[in-house]
Amino acid sequence: MKKVLYIFSFLLAGIIGFSQENLNYQQPPKEILELADYERAPSVSMDSKKEYMLLMYRNTYKSLDELNQDEMRLGGLRINPTTNISSTTTYINNLKISKVKNGTPKQVTGLPKNAKITNISWSPDEKKIAFTNTTNKGVELWYIDIAKTTAHKITSDNLNANLGNPSNWLKDNNSLLIKVLPKNRATLIDNEKGLPDGPIISETDGGNTSQNRTYQDLLKNKIDETNFESLVTSELYIVDLKGNQKLFKNAAMYTDESFSPDGEYILLSTLNKPFSYVVPYYRFPQTETVYKSNGELVKVVNEIPLDEIRAKGFMSTRTGKRNLSWRNDEPSTLYFVEALDNGDASKEVEYRDEIFTWKAPFNNQANSFFKTKQRFGGVSWGNKTTALVLEYWYDTRNLKRYLINPSIKGGNPKVIEDRNYQDRYNDPGSFQMKKNDYGKYVLNIENNKMYLLGDGFTKEGQFPFIDEFDLKTLKTKRLYRSDLKDKKEDLLSVEDAKKGNVLVRIQSKNEYPNYYFRNLKSKKLTQITDFENPFKSLKNVYKEVISYKRNDGVTLSGTLYLPAGYDRTKKDKKLPLLIWAYPQEFKDKNSAGQNTQNPNEFTFPYYGSFVYWVTRGYAVLDDAAFPIIGEGTTEPNDTFIPQLVANAEAAINAVDNLGYIDRTKVGVGGHSYGAFMTANLLTHSNLFACGIARSGAYNRTLTPFGFQSEQRNYWDVPHIYNGMSPFMNAEKMKTPILLVHGEADNNPGTFTLQTERYYQALKGLGAPARMVILPKESHGYRAKENIFHLLWEQDQFLEKHLKN
Repeated sequence: MKKVLYIFSFLLAGIIGFSQENLNYQQPPKEILELADYERAPSVSMDSKKEYMLLMYRNTYKSLDELNQDEMRLGGLRINPTTNISSTTTYINNLKISKVKNGTPKQVTGLPKNAKITNISWSPDEKKIAFTNTTNKGVELWYIDIAKTTAHKITSDNLNANLGNPSNWLKDNNSLLIKVLPKNRATLIDNEKGLPDGPIISETDGGNTSQNRTYQDLLKNKIDETNFESLVTSELYIVDLKGNQKLFKNAAMYTDESFSPDGEYILLSTLNKPFSYVVPYYRFPQTETVYKSNGELVKVVNEIPLDEIRAKGFMSTRTGKRNLSWRNDEPSTLYFVEALDNGDASKEVEYRDEIFTWKAPFNNQANSFFKTKQRFGGVSWGNKTTALVLEYWYDTRNLKRYLINPSIKGGNPKVIEDRNYQDRYNDPGSFQMKKNDYGKYVLNIENNKMYLLGDGFTKEGQFPFIDEFDLKTLKTKRLYRSDLKDKKEDLLSVEDAKKGNVLVRIQSKNEYPNYYFRNLKSKKLTQITDFENPFKSLKNVYKEVISYKRNDGVTLSGTLYLPAGYDRTKKDKKLPLLIWAYPQEFKDKNSAGQNTQNPNEFTFPYYGSFVYWVTRGYAVLDDAAFPIIGEGTTEPNDTFIPQLVANAEAAINAVDNLGYIDRTKVGVGGHSYGAFMTANLLTHSNLFACGIARSGAYNRTLTPFGFQSEQRNYWDVPHIYNGMSPFMNAEKMKTPILLVHGEADNNPGTFTLQTERYYQALKGLGAPARMVILPKESHGYRAKENIFHLLWEQDQFLEKHLKN
């Protein structure tokens, strides 16, 4: 495969002529480059007892050469058919282990050369860590002896990771279930060279309506079907740590393998035919079967038909058993949910879903223990008499959490949370979980008490908290509130409630996030990690979260950055302003107006914002609030354009009123739906001198069955789809726009074609536009060459159309 060495950039050079540029990759100016070209700190994984932690290192960016690999796009997947793992995988290249308390990181010895590590998992007793390494030919399994900090190879590179992690630990801590490529796997067919046996035919009988989104990378023909089946078919083996293998199950299209908490049973999910050309693989027919740990068949517990037809609405779902999983608090009990409204959200019913439990060996019927009035949203198991069930409804944004007793029919439910789930000021927090004797996470219950860890957003700022929840009185008691003034403290877990030990992460504007133990009684902090700030050149940049009002009274906010050395008192120099934003839909003004930004959050510049440009003399309003509100029966998109413009005008007025900016020099930018926002703002207002739109969708008729948070289809509200589409209003565009898109976008709806056709419309209508297609990139950009060139493109564009 030919490697791409240059990028095509299309330039509308002037009013009367068009030209195309062929550029080699460029690098951004020095101020931006020294921030972008940094060494990433390791990510951290700790065992549940907080005795050891694994430090995982990876490159800050991928290289273009890494993106330029063999790839097959089938059934919603992107697979490297040579190595049999997702082609989008980001690899770790080094591992270190440290004791959590007073430890020094130790290099794991014996790691593979040129390591490409992923699929990391701790053994049940947390004394070993399994991982996969990808070679030039395939995927192999390794493990780490934590106490000895040594790595050992278990298998050759013949594992099948095309559907995710190919290994699962057994209860004995010394063996794993692995997915292996069949020895007689069929040779893959080259779709471009293979001759079809006939035309591609799809047919509908006209009896059902379906509201499927515009999924990417779907199967298209019989050759795709054959290749897909070959790529996802595996044999299952049990392998010990010495590499001895024993066949567990013959070849099939296994999608998921899950051991019961006691390790006596395993639930296997397999794909079946017929495949589909309109939905991804996870909506293909499936069979879910329980076996004993020795491979003996117990029972087929679920048959899922092809899931192509669903009723309209985000709250609609499929019929039959769904969410089939093991109860974490019992040895071998399954639970599942069934829709009582036939999966149709438009039906008026008393109850939407029913939850069942089913004990092994599943000879008796499953027991119903609870019905939800809204759609089932999840369950947290505690013990035989305690569980939490969540239900929610998108259209109202309502969330209810019930305390139930799963041992009795009906559950004796008690509502402990009932709120708008977008109302962050009244979020009570998340219940603390802990590992039980089975090694599974359940609710942390001690002396009829549980613990809530909350983000603590308020009108006055963010104050994370820990509450004690009494199971008898249903009352909460505040145990701790973080009142740090110049730092941000994230409360991660309660390690010992009696002693008051809590794991936290602390950061500030200039201090990289690091882990600590905090004792709630003595207030003492014990540092665990010591990661340095790689962005010290931003140390003297001014940072502030500002609040302001929209013309209808809705409170908005954004994080304002000013260049180092800028005199905020004299304000002699008026700065150009850059606004980066992403619209979000709400059903009420109260939740839309809540501020969830913290000025003490570490300043982490990256290509997904404009923060880099504060070093180039720009004021930057990052993550500016752009709520789109639809109260009552009104949908947010009914007034999308007016609200979009009102948000932008309020943001500009707020910074202008502070005296910092030249309001004739304001630029706007966004990625994905933020790009859609940018194109609409330039089309429907005169507020901006230019805009940067990246990986967006601009013609909503190409996403006719809904987009973002829009549930109605094109034929329900054609005026909404047309009015919101920049493509349909391209003749109004007169403002310079930089359009950027990944050549291989994999996000539903944001096909690369969206940018190409929008650019062609702007070009044909004489609008000032520049299009940059980044080779090999999908919806998010990964290659260092592409990202650095993107920053150069943006800088050149802003210097030309905004600053100068």
